[in-house]
Amino acid sequence: MQGKDRKLQLKIIIFIGSINQIDMINSKSFLFAVLILITSFSASAQTVKWTEKKATDWYAKLPWMAGANYTPANAINQLEFWQSATFDPAVIDKELSWAEGIGLKTLRVYLHDLAWKQDATGFKKNINTFLALAEKHKIKPLLVFFDDCWNASGTVGVQPAPKPGVHNSGWLRSPLQAVHDDPNQWGYLKAYVQDILKTFGNDKRILLWDLYNEPGNSGYGSKSMPLLKAVFSWAREINPLQPLSAGVWDDNLKELNVFQIANSDVITYHSYDKAPIHQKRINELKASKRPLICTEYMARRNGSTFETILPMLKDQKIIAINWGLVDGKTNTKYAWDEPIKDGSEPKLWFHEIFRADGSPYKKEETDLIKSLTLKK
Repeated sequence: MQGKDRKLQLKIIIFIGSINQIDMINSKSFLFAVLILITSFSASAQTVKWTEKKATDWYAKLPWMAGANYTPANAINQLEFWQSATFDPAVIDKELSWAEGIGLKTLRVYLHDLAWKQDATGFKKNINTFLALAEKHKIKPLLVFFDDCWNASGTVGVQPAPKPGVHNSGWLRSPLQAVHDDPNQWGYLKAYVQDILKTFGNDKRILLWDLYNEPGNSGYGSKSMPLLKAVFSWAREINPLQPLSAGVWDDNLKELNVFQIANSDVITYHSYDKAPIHQKRINELKASKRPLICTEYMARRNGSTFETILPMLKDQKIIAINWGLVDGKTNTKYAWDEPIKDGSEPKLWFHEIFRADGSPYKKEETDLIKSLTLKK
């Protein structure tokens, strides 16, 4: 039990003792006051960060996992993934079978607030279908709520076609900038986050809740701190079975990093750097004394490769989730900052493991992955 919880228990005991000594209030007032204190005690128990022991014990029960950030090949962004008009279980089932075939045990998957706002019932039905397919393929995904990356505006309905050769040309921030910058519109964001957590917060098919991807990206900087604080508060009120986290990703965003580390049950992080720099980040984050999960790595051009990073992470039992599974409409085989305007294939893919037909981009990579995931 947390220290705060013990203090509240003590307050209840002291309060009850004081009432016995003071003959000033009637029994109804007494019971009402005790109820308020008990409610406060219960709320406190629900809104605290996991202890180091709870986090360590949770992680110790998990096998080491490799995984990928996943968007179906036929979706340009989160809305095309989840909207009922374009949600495609057959495609997902096929692509998850490829992930299972190389021993991937987790996938990191982005949600979007507009999919919920448009059709909450349909959105949750589609999430449940996805989780059933993931379970079929022995995959335990982690789900992402908010994201500060890429396009500032967008809308529900038909999504734009990919721009040839442009990395993530149709990806959407969540929430969009107009909502991100206006706390008066956050009422529906709270309802969205808490509805999803109430629906799936005890679902053992889910590994973890990644509350906010790369807060401060797209030039937001510390302007994302209020929403980051809000989403942690909203999630703590629900107290899901799974741990909460938000990954550190940029050393320059110190204020955000401190908050993320201080409030995450387990520490998630991103690194697209070569092995020595990646290891330095690991060493720094180990000071938190909490389990580490790498939720983004692998950019071949940058020297972050399966060959150099995956064995290193396995040796330290750090769950390893690379960016990208299947080449598709997100165009993330192209580098962030090197568009190829004619849409021709880059000489070296930036991300992704599989071509659209399920064949590996590099067989030596999938052979390596399988050697680490499937062989005891």
